[in-house]
Amino acid sequence: MTLQKKRALHIGGASWLLLGAMHSGALADDPPTQLPDITVTAPSPIQRHRTAPTRAPVHVVRAAPSRNRERAAADQPAQAAPAPAPQQGVLPVVTDQFATVTVVPNEELRRSGGATLGDLLFSKPGITGSSFAPGASSRPIIRGLDVNRVGIVENGLGGGGVSDLGEDHFVPIDPFSTNQIEVVRGPAALRYGSTSIGGVVSATNNRIPDAMPACAAAPFQSYGLPVKAPLADTGAPGCLNVETRTSVSSVNRGVEGGMLLDAGGNNVAVHADVYGRSTGDYSIPSYPYLFDQTRPVNGRQPNSATQSDGASVGASYFFQGGYIGAAITQNDSLYHIPGIDGADHRTRIDAHQTKIAVKGEYRPDAAAIDAVRFWVGATDYRHNELGLADPADLFSDGVRQTFTSKEQEARVEVQMMPFNARFATVTTAFGLQGGHQELTAPSPDNPGALFNGLWSPNNNDRIAGYVFNEFKFTDQTKAQVAGRIEHVELHGSTPDFPADFLPDGAPQSSVSRNPSYTPVSGSVGLIQNLPGDLVGSITAQYVERAPKPAELFSRGAHDATATFDIGNPNLTIETAKSVEVGLRKATGPFRFEATAYYTRFSNFIYRRLTGVMCGSDFDSCGNGDPGNEGRQAVYSQRDAIFRGAEFQSQLDIGALNGGIWGIENQFDVVRATFTDGSNVPRIPPVRLGGGVYWRDSNWFTRINLVHAFAQSDIAVIGETPTAGYNLLNAEITYNTKLSQSWIGAREMTLGLVGNNLLNQNIRNSVSYTKDEVLMPGLGVRAFANLKF
Repeated sequence: MTLQKKRALHIGGASWLLLGAMHSGALADDPPTQLPDITVTAPSPIQRHRTAPTRAPVHVVRAAPSRNRERAAADQPAQAAPAPAPQQGVLPVVTDQFATVTVVPNEELRRSGGATLGDLLFSKPGITGSSFAPGASSRPIIRGLDVNRVGIVENGLGGGGVSDLGEDHFVPIDPFSTNQIEVVRGPAALRYGSTSIGGVVSATNNRIPDAMPACAAAPFQSYGLPVKAPLADTGAPGCLNVETRTSVSSVNRGVEGGMLLDAGGNNVAVHADVYGRSTGDYSIPSYPYLFDQTRPVNGRQPNSATQSDGASVGASYFFQGGYIGAAITQNDSLYHIPGIDGADHRTRIDAHQTKIAVKGEYRPDAAAIDAVRFWVGATDYRHNELGLADPADLFSDGVRQTFTSKEQEARVEVQMMPFNARFATVTTAFGLQGGHQELTAPSPDNPGALFNGLWSPNNNDRIAGYVFNEFKFTDQTKAQVAGRIEHVELHGSTPDFPADFLPDGAPQSSVSRNPSYTPVSGSVGLIQNLPGDLVGSITAQYVERAPKPAELFSRGAHDATATFDIGNPNLTIETAKSVEVGLRKATGPFRFEATAYYTRFSNFIYRRLTGVMCGSDFDSCGNGDPGNEGRQAVYSQRDAIFRGAEFQSQLDIGALNGGIWGIENQFDVVRATFTDGSNVPRIPPVRLGGGVYWRDSNWFTRINLVHAFAQSDIAVIGETPTAGYNLLNAEITYNTKLSQSWIGAREMTLGLVGNNLLNQNIRNSVSYTKDEVLMPGLGVRAFANLKF
């Protein structure tokens, strides 16, 4: 078997261990420090063992032992010298989790250049993006589940914003400033709440440093978790690392650039970053509007330009056994909304978010407690939806709708030391999480009205406790039992909707609504190591979800989506019962993961287009006049069944010109129906793909084709079939170490990426605007990254 070592890694705000195979290939960018090998003590099963090859030499890392364990650790034999740096391009497969985990490492992030999380994950098995505004507003969709069932976190804290309240709203986490992204499904998602039934998209970066930079880290003898070793010498020289990231794109005449800075000394680490991006209307292969052939287009998607920028500064202080750090981040984005209504009214969104985050960890010298971790965050988000009140009057341009969200969140987690229960080694982690959110959506069209705006104002409070218990029966067999209980209180108001406006026809007699819910969730899982380096897993989950504010309180026109949204104050808790089975292999020349799942929803909440057209005021919504603007959309509940499968693999075939070449493939399918056999709306199509790659120690090149089949399993009302397409992408990247005499840079990465090289018409079946918005056509992106 291939030699394996471990290194510490922070993912999603929790401490995990990554098990890196010393195999030809790469997963991630170089760690920020060169590490000495040190002895490993037996890690807690809660600290997940991850199997994935790494590009840089993989080092053994442990958290510092308590005093009564230091002598035993000192007696361990010395480790062998690190293996040579492996080559690039290995498929990252996580084998120690109870459900599928999709990893997008730093190296791939830099090559892909996705401007949003949805764009970045668009073709990953089991994942796509909403692509309401490609390049600006595209939220990840996992296994056909979107917004209120997919959590998005940055460094363990919620991403903030209002992207879960409207498909046109952007996610204030930019891949440009992110170092790694993981899509976590299954039991691990319970850490973040019942609104993550579909999974959690976890973005990590160094905005709150959790390790000293390279030249200041040596006294810690660690990368990742701080350890109880002597602190950095106060007289040690400081350290400064700088990275620049730049790119240009042909399809939208886009330019983006940014700089990241990491510095440290005297037990303090500091991080700062700044980035900016500007694009024009993007090129498209043909005419975008299916049902209106009268509008000028000129080869570009009208009203699709974007502009965004952001900056962050943070610092951490390291002490014996732990650290504490904080960061402040500003995200700004001005982007246009494509589509007929968006182009006619010049609709665009001007969004701003300020985020403050604090996190830390302490490992006490105690017999029972291994680690205490905490996260605290606050976000202040606001966006204005701008446009023309009258398309014929350019002087009527102004604010058509405003959304604000002020949110606070805190989470603390206590991880216990493993104990021997005779039948297994048991590790337990307890967590407590709380949050408060205030939402407004006032409209200038009816100031002073009792029900001004879409659902303004409303607020919600939530508190939850969770527990994870992992049982290590043997080195080959592990199990997990996890549970979570929440209490959610929501406060808002709705008009007295007529019975025929509500999906269940139930009358309402009060204006003020103050529903509360107590969802309970649990899961069990088993991981079994099998012969041939195979790992099998099976997980069963029961998850309850409370309705979100938009589902309960919506009551008016939503300008950017051209809908008249009607919330349902009678909604009850949604329940999902799911089973997932997986088989994975992370090492050797053939690496793969295969997953099958089945989920049965009781009281599945969804946004249903009724086919009725609405005007700008409530009374006109039911008159059926097709001349009125806006489609009536009501939040409804029905039982539903989701089932599907995902597969991806890579095979290294052999040596070629000093490198290795191989083939890869992927497949995913999700089928979603209500219990009467009708289709759940906006479900991704079946996709099948494959490609060829070649890599050596400096070069990486790849060509890949994904075929999406036509999607005709659509809702009865308000949805049209989507044609199939072929998405052909290719890339070539060169990475090399530099002499520091060369403009001071120590490493350089250059690359070219071609997207949609067949210039296909691509319509996204999950998008509300798919009949009016084409995905970008043929484009080439060139990028350059320098490390100093």
